[in-house]
Parts: sequence; structure tokens; C-alpha cells
Amino acid sequence: MYDLSNLTPSPGSRKKIKRVGRGNASGQGGTSGRGHKGQKARSGGKVPGWFEGGQMPLYRRLPKRGFKNPFRKEYAVINVKDLADFAAGTVVDIAALRLKGKVRSSDTAVKLLAQGDVSVALTVKLDKASQSAVDKITKAGGSFEMIS
Repeated sequence: MYDLSNLTPSPGSRKKIKRVGRGNASGQGGTSGRGHKGQKARSGGKVPGWFEGGQMPLYRRLPKRGFKNPFRKEYAVINVKDLADFAAGTVVDIAALRLKGKVRSSDTAVKLLAQGDVSVALTVKLDKASQSAVDKITKAGGSFEMIS
């Protein structure tokens, strides 16, 4: 029976710690396991992980190409055919799409594209839509409203 008064570590889980810098008899005397000379043998001698010993670093050796727009806005894409699951007269927004599992997170912007057809009248409120997708929704008797 185990309780808090007689807990012991698992066999082999505890190892004897190395007491470096405690003389030659400790087995780690002299250089204390740091080897001989060099930056890493000195006190405070640390080398950053990306440092290559003065060799031209990798990030400078590789060619730089292209441009990364920091203001790019990512859109989750949904098609008109994905709206067929909704009942007539439903307001389709990001929260409704999230509940149906059509969009993964509610904080991403959603763009509606025109692949497929819709036969029920829906009120769609999304961030963006292609013109042909809006035409298909209005043709079915629904409406599209752009948010944000």
C-alpha cells in the first residue's frame, strides 16, 4: 500500500549528480569537464546556437528572393454549394458556419466563392464574396451583406 509517508522513486530513476570543480578526487577535477581552452572553457563563455565560428552564417549565404507582405489578409474560402445545408431564411454568418463545421475558427475572415449552386433563399453576411457568388445568392431569392 502506497501513501505519502512511504513514497520512493522508481528504481533507476535517480542518478548521482556530477559535482564539478571539487578537486581531482571527484573524477571531474582540473578542467571540470570543460576540456582545454577555448571559448566554452571560459567562465561566461557561451556561444549562441546560430553562431558558426566566424564562418559566413547560413542566413547570409542563402539567396534572398521574393517579398512577404506584412499586411496580407488571409481568408478562409467557402463555396456556394456549402450553403446548401442551411434552411431557407437562415442568416449565414461566420458563427453559423463555425457551428456547421464549414470554417475552423471564428476569428478568420471568410470569402464566398461561386462553385456550385444554392436553391434556398439565405441572408449571407460575410467578409468578402465574388460577384458571381453574390449573383447566385440573389438569383435564389437571398441577399448578401458585406461585414467589416
